[in-house]
Parts: sequence; C-alpha cells; structure tokens
Amino acid sequence: MTLPRRTLLAGLAAGAAAPAALAQAAPLLKKPIPSSGELIPIIGLGSARRYEEASTEADMAPLRDTFRRFHELGGTVVDTAPSYGNAEAIMGDIIASLNIRRDLFIGTKVGVDNIEQGRAQIAESFRKLRTDRIDLLAVHNLRDITNELAYLRELKQAGRVRYVGATTSFDRQYEAFEQMMRRETLDAIQIDYALDNRNAAERIIPLAAERGMAVFINLPFGRGSVFRATQGKPLPDWAAEIDVTTWAQLMLKYLVSHPAVTCAVPGMAQARYVDDNLKAAQGRMPDAAMRRRMEQFIDGL
Repeated sequence: MTLPRRTLLAGLAAGAAAPAALAQAAPLLKKPIPSSGELIPIIGLGSARRYEEASTEADMAPLRDTFRRFHELGGTVVDTAPSYGNAEAIMGDIIASLNIRRDLFIGTKVGVDNIEQGRAQIAESFRKLRTDRIDLLAVHNLRDITNELAYLRELKQAGRVRYVGATTSFDRQYEAFEQMMRRETLDAIQIDYALDNRNAAERIIPLAAERGMAVFINLPFGRGSVFRATQGKPLPDWAAEIDVTTWAQLMLKYLVSHPAVTCAVPGMAQARYVDDNLKAAQGRMPDAAMRRRMEQFIDGL
C-alpha cells in the first residue's frame, strides 16, 4: 500500500477507542454473479505484490491476521494469480492454517503461451492453493485465450472450476478484449477501473452487463495515483452522505456503486486495511448524481 494510505489510516491503527470487534456491525453488501445468481460481497481481497514473498513467521503473521480479520467480517472473495510471485502458495498456507476454505470464493488466473503450459500452471494452482476446486479461473491478459478458455470449460464441466473468466489491466488490450467478450461466453471479467481511471466504463463494463458477465475490478486505487492526489486533503463534506470516513472508502464506493460492477479487489496485507476497505461494502451508496460529483471532484484535484 502506498505511503499516503498509511498516513491516512494512522488513526485507525491507533484506534484503541474503537475495538476491532465493534468496528464492523452491518453485514457486507452483496451483488449477484449474473450467470448463476450467486451473491458475493462487493469488496474482496487482492494479493498482487503484497503476498509475493513471505519466508518467515514475521512475514506471515500480518498476512494471516489480514485473512483472519477478513473472514471475521464476512469477506469471502480472494483474488490471486501465478504471476504474483509466491502469492498462491502463501494464500493456500494461510487458508489451510485458518481452516476457512469452505467459506471463501477463490479466484486465480492462467497466463501462459500454450495449452501444455496452461495445464501445468493450473495443476500447480490447485496444489499451491490446497484445494480441489477453484471458484473462478480466468485467462490472464488474453494470453493463449482460445485454447485456455477451452480447457477451463472442460474443468468447469468436470466440477473443478465453478466460473470461467478473462482479465486485463491494460488499455492497449481493450479493443482485443472487447472483441473477445463478444465472441466468448464468460461468467466474469476482471478489468482495471478507478476513480481517476474510468476508461473501462466507456465500453468494457457496459458490454459485460449486456453479455451477462460479472465484473471484478483490479487496480481500484489507480496504481496509487488517487492516494497521491488526495494526500493531505480533507474529505469533502458530502462524503458523509454516503457514510464515507476515509479516502479509500470513497474510492471503493465509487467503483462498486456502478450497476454493472460486481466486486472490487483491493490489495490488503494488514488487518487495519481490511477494517477500512470493507466499510465500503456497508452503508449508503452513491447514486448517479453523487457518482458524477465524485468524478468532478477528483478531476479537479
């Protein structure tokens, strides 16, 4: 997490005045996966960068605390990928140690150049995550998309994968990604989208709604740019109208209030970030007018 985020949350870390057990009272808001109607919380836990390497108990302890808190507060969606260093194995170890696999919705990815590599990488994902079923398996950044999707559908038919999807986080892939979405039947996509990075809302996210695909959001804080833009600035007074108390909550509520967005997956490697981010799945949500106000505010910084 970026330095501005740590600065903004310093008060939360010191929050002995607000016991963790009381920090979240309301249930998390949920949205359905269109292809099944299954409801999932609108905020999940991402693992890019933060879980890439943890070799000692000192490294693992805060990550384990993060997962424990996430589970305590009703979080279920966790997102990872083979390209995130050792994240799959680290998450698999944590999930097993906490005995919470049955309560989680695990998503990972396959990103390779041919089907032989794909089969091997997926087999490793099952092993590292210590599970015999993956909830969402997506083709990463369009790599070998046709062959990999065919294999993922075989796994879905066999009951080893519940949902099949595809991901990107690069504008330069949007045209090809859109073509793929029109050509393929998918349960879900994952796309980059943030309050200051709204290009995906022009065509990709509306197309997902049209095609009945769940939308998961990566890079919800715009690669840290929105934290840099808001560093040292107070929240606008109107943030209270949507029950927002931190910049992170404001940024996340903007994303998940989009009618076609199913779940945002910010990276979280400390329990205090879980407390903060999951509050974006509670309380009043922005309507269309408030969303425009939020856009105008961030564009004016």
